[in-house]
Amino acid sequence: MYRKQVRRRRAVLALLIVGSFVLLSLTYQGSHGLQSGVSTIFSPVQSVADRALKPARDLVGWFDETFDAKGENSRLKSELAKARVQAVAGQEALQENAELRKLVELNRGSVLAFSPYEEVMGRVIARSPTDWRSSVTIDVGSGDGVRVDDPVISGDGLVGRISSAGPGSSQVMLLTDHASAITAKVVPVGVQGVIKPEVGNPEDLVLDFIDSTREVHRGQAVVTAGWRFQGHASLFPPGLPLGEVTKAPIVEQEANEQVDVRPFADLRNLDLVQVLTGGSRG
Repeated sequence: MYRKQVRRRRAVLALLIVGSFVLLSLTYQGSHGLQSGVSTIFSPVQSVADRALKPARDLVGWFDETFDAKGENSRLKSELAKARVQAVAGQEALQENAELRKLVELNRGSVLAFSPYEEVMGRVIARSPTDWRSSVTIDVGSGDGVRVDDPVISGDGLVGRISSAGPGSSQVMLLTDHASAITAKVVPVGVQGVIKPEVGNPEDLVLDFIDSTREVHRGQAVVTAGWRFQGHASLFPPGLPLGEVTKAPIVEQEANEQVDVRPFADLRNLDLVQVLTGGSRG
């Protein structure tokens, strides 16, 4: 009796073990089937939900893209502004460098290379308010060694002379001022006269009192004549470029003993200049 009970229990235990394996297998396979079934049932619902929610998702995406675009646009504008400032600064530096180079070349290639003058660099800070462009103000003065009647040049040649000097700034009388008069000569012919502004024309000069027996031609250069006599000298050293003869008809030369001259220096747009200090006084 006892043995039968033991065998019965063993059989039941074996059946339980086999049943457990079977149930595990069925459960594993059933889970995939269940998932497939659920997916099949709810896929239409999910599709409808996707279509219903697409405008909202698109709207959210549009806002994100818009904000991103605005941020990018602001960044690009900032970078463009910085680049523009750098470009302008670069152009100004190039222009200033070109003017300095011309001044250096003028100093080396003229009588200034062997003269007692000392150059004081200055910048134009104010201009004549009228169309006559008769004067400018520069940012150097008596504190820098500048004195009244000192010549003032740009990289293109003589522009005028100091008419008044304060401690930190000076007034420059330009070639076109009605009170300006400079002894000059035409090269290479050597005809001499006095350069003065042309009446009624703020941009042109005339060379007066020329020798009518010697012909002057258009395109010839006019430079400062300079002179020295018994310890006295002109305000301007000889050989500084002044301008170019623009009109020289024979009739006008014979009748008026003058020719028209256009200044080399751009008196309208002066920026960097040099004051020639320490020279002789007439």
